[in-house]
Amino acid sequence: MPRARKTASPQAAAEPTGGLALQEWFFRQMEPSQQFRALFEHLPGVIFFAKDTRGRMLAVSDTMVKRYGKSCEAEVIGKTDFDFFPPHIAEGFLRDDRMVMSTRRPLLGRLDVWFNEQRVFDWFVTNKLLYGRGGEVIGVMGTAYHLEEKREMLFTKARIGDAVRQMQEQSAEKLSIEELAQGAGLSERQFRRQFHDVFHMSPQEFFLKTRMQAACRALVRSGAQIAQIALQSGFSDQSTFTQHFRRLLGVTPLQFRREGAYNAKAPGSKSQ
Repeated sequence: MPRARKTASPQAAAEPTGGLALQEWFFRQMEPSQQFRALFEHLPGVIFFAKDTRGRMLAVSDTMVKRYGKSCEAEVIGKTDFDFFPPHIAEGFLRDDRMVMSTRRPLLGRLDVWFNEQRVFDWFVTNKLLYGRGGEVIGVMGTAYHLEEKREMLFTKARIGDAVRQMQEQSAEKLSIEELAQGAGLSERQFRRQFHDVFHMSPQEFFLKTRMQAACRALVRSGAQIAQIALQSGFSDQSTFTQHFRRLLGVTPLQFRREGAYNAKAPGSKSQ
């Protein structure tokens, strides 16, 4: 007796044989509720977010909800960066979002100021990508994680770990790129290339931002004079410090102290 032939389902018949067509077909089969973003909840320290073209939050990870001082995602949906950050920082995020949407190119490995778990400004590495449908731009989505996580994750693949640790621990001192390269057992050219591969910036820019990170903490946590903080952070004088501060953060150190204090207060709360 001949064996009965199985009738292929319409879904199986429509399945491509391979390549990008198969990938596209796979994602079309997913229910709207099946989001890959759920995977980010299981990656320690990784923040996930998605915004529409108007900058409104559409999806955020639990980690981001906690960083914003909220209890659930619903309290963040529909809000913008301006609801959680000082204007000068929120405007920087918005500029990056618009650049990704207008150029249709991802922004990867960007070092930005975010809130750490104590709600004090700190450095985070962000990645932003465009998302849309049928060629129409819908918004941007991205991830962020603390600079320390970036260091530990990538230093096993690079020989610059000790140099970066030295730059962070001795940020107020004068360190030459040549000496740092020698300490890593690399030529200055190799050192610069590896540094750029890991951080997407030059060693000088990283060292400057490391100094700025220390200065930001001092501005928020101490009552020291700005001129004193400038010297303690490794800058030659207050004028040079202010010039670099304004270029990187968009405001003066004094404005940052007034706006960025949020001293252990929930983001968006008013100063008392």
